[in-house]
Amino acid sequence: MPSFIQITRRTMLMLGAATSLAFALTGGVAAQTLDEIRTKGTLTVGTLVDFPPFGLLDLNGQPDGYDPELARMLADRLGVELEIVPVSGPNRVPYLLSNRVDLLIAALGITAERAEQVDFSDPSATVNQVVYAPKDMGLATLEDLSGRSIGVARGSAQDITLTASVPADATIQRFDDDPTTLQALLSGQVDTIAMSTLLIADIGKVANVEAFEIKFPIQTLVHGIAMRKDNPELLDFVNTFLAEAKADGTLNEAHRKWVGVDFTDVEKPVFE
Repeated sequence: MPSFIQITRRTMLMLGAATSLAFALTGGVAAQTLDEIRTKGTLTVGTLVDFPPFGLLDLNGQPDGYDPELARMLADRLGVELEIVPVSGPNRVPYLLSNRVDLLIAALGITAERAEQVDFSDPSATVNQVVYAPKDMGLATLEDLSGRSIGVARGSAQDITLTASVPADATIQRFDDDPTTLQALLSGQVDTIAMSTLLIADIGKVANVEAFEIKFPIQTLVHGIAMRKDNPELLDFVNTFLAEAKADGTLNEAHRKWVGVDFTDVEKPVFE
């Protein structure tokens, strides 16, 4: 049986080619306002399909996971159809800014850099980001990464954080997605990697990782639903949807189903 990494990598290449062709033929399809989404009759949402449990492909090759489920709930609330556009870590914000999608529900961490480009909803999930390395490698702090190579998914929150904080003689190697980043660690291409604890918890199901362990946390990442700037009506609608889903338990139900733990609400990060 092909490994998770092989399946994901091949699938992402095929999905990327198909999506690029579709947009080349039709151009951008995203609406600009809440009224335009309703008039269009379809909510177009970008989600990851290579980042379980937030985004994955089901047995029929269809997007599934926590984020696609939130997208379905939001489309139902709007009373429109849902179109999911698979995106990758590096291209998800460009897809939004180039009007290829209406929203991103794509495991997108709320960071100061991203907040300069897009508007974020209130928190929809939280994820712990950590450094993961061989057990015999002595790493306890960012300073210990001096002289080491660190693998990250290009454009990810851990990429942004480590780029700004690792020692000058550390080397950050960027890969297209988390499975490729993991493969780089397992093959010895990098000394260590940074990714979410949720993904690390699933690594043992597809690879022999007895020689590896979590070394130290980098940050707790708060996910939000992203949209283009200066659309307060859409932002208010999404925030109201999230608040009601939190209050009636449907958000927690989806979170427990996919992530395995209760949803923990936190304050939305504020940047000066």
